[in-house]
Amino acid sequence: MHWKYPCLLAVFLLGGCASVQKERGHSEVATLVEERTGLKTRWNQGTPEDAQVQQHLDALLAEALTSDRAVEVALLNNPALQGTYEELGVSQADMVQAGLLTNPSFDGSIGFPLSSDGVTESEFSIVQSFVDLFTLPLRKRVAKEQFMADTLRVAHEALATTAEVRQTFTEVQARQQLVALRREVFQAADAAAELANRQRTAGNVTALALATEQASLEQARLDLAQEELALFDAREHLNRLMGLFGARVQWTLSEQLPEVPASETSLEHLETLAIRQRLDIDAARKQASLLWNALELARSTRFFGRVEVGVHTHRDANGPRLFGPTLSLELPIFDQRQALIARLEAQYRQGEDRLTELSVNARSEVRAARARLMTLRNMAERYQKVVLPLRTTIVEESQRQYNAMQIGLPALLIARREQVEAWRAYLETVRDYWTTRADLERLVGGRLPKSTAPAAPPPSPLPPSPEPTHEHPAH
Repeated sequence: MHWKYPCLLAVFLLGGCASVQKERGHSEVATLVEERTGLKTRWNQGTPEDAQVQQHLDALLAEALTSDRAVEVALLNNPALQGTYEELGVSQADMVQAGLLTNPSFDGSIGFPLSSDGVTESEFSIVQSFVDLFTLPLRKRVAKEQFMADTLRVAHEALATTAEVRQTFTEVQARQQLVALRREVFQAADAAAELANRQRTAGNVTALALATEQASLEQARLDLAQEELALFDAREHLNRLMGLFGARVQWTLSEQLPEVPASETSLEHLETLAIRQRLDIDAARKQASLLWNALELARSTRFFGRVEVGVHTHRDANGPRLFGPTLSLELPIFDQRQALIARLEAQYRQGEDRLTELSVNARSEVRAARARLMTLRNMAERYQKVVLPLRTTIVEESQRQYNAMQIGLPALLIARREQVEAWRAYLETVRDYWTTRADLERLVGGRLPKSTAPAAPPPSPLPPSPEPTHEHPAH
């Protein structure tokens, strides 16, 4: 068959060269994450380079773990995050698909004569949907905007994981120090119970005093066990976030919970910052835009049904071969895409409402987190400058009065326990400060400005447990 329509061949081949590039999208995600965290991420794709990533993970875990190293491990190794990265492959495949034309249809038939004087009759045709050519640019634009929105959402998930890792790391730091604190309380209670037992043997204290010290010892033992379990749970939470198992869970921390900075950088205009750089808000904005474009596409084609153009060749019995164009039209009498347009209009309004909701909630959450951060900061300073020094003074004076036989051992131990509880409350306040700060960074979509002032000096260390040097009757 002689081909008379070379331009139609070009139409058939148009868009057939598109391909899926696995790396596309993740480079954008990696750039967004690095801009906001200063750390790199990677998408494991079963390539030889993945082995190098595993070696890098082992090197990170071999050293004492820091907050930044924990985040880097999670960005490289968190299974849920790696699964989220695969959404880019799905979205890119949809974008490539939107840029492809539907395949042409080929029809053919051959009629063989049933008698010797008949002639073979043949008929062939090839057709292609014409509407695809008309809507292709807008379909590609909608798909590209969807891919961009999905890229922003994936990057937002990576930042959310970063914030959760920092918060959990802070929790582990605080729990380690709280365990050490509870261990000191237990050791003090053990010494007090032993002393009370000796005094009871000598007849210097009552059975009630001995039972009271023994009960305090058992309570300290239970408190220590509970704090150790909380530390174990926090470590396992961090292991899950970092995707670790086996020998890799034996990591250690070298640094203690950092003190609250001596001064805070300006936290003004954080609402505006959040609206400008929050990736989920930007994704919602692009989602609303693509829904509008999809709506315009449906409206522009509502009076176009299926339109197919092609070529046809036919030969009748005992007649010449005929060749010419074909046209097939679908008459949009009943279905004019009313339902599709109504659905897209509702989805577009939903997208706008979702964008408004995210923006309103972001502003409110930023204000709440900022207020919480400032309150926790003021509380930590109050503990540092007032509460802890007062508790230290009370313990020192109680020790002097105990040595002078002006108070008994129970009063000294009560002062000591109250000092320990003040320290526990202080550590929890500092922990909550850094947890809230990580949450505020998540809420604004990036790191907060760092203070140039040095950190506040830590409070005086907890003095050793009281060691009675003599046994005297309780007062």
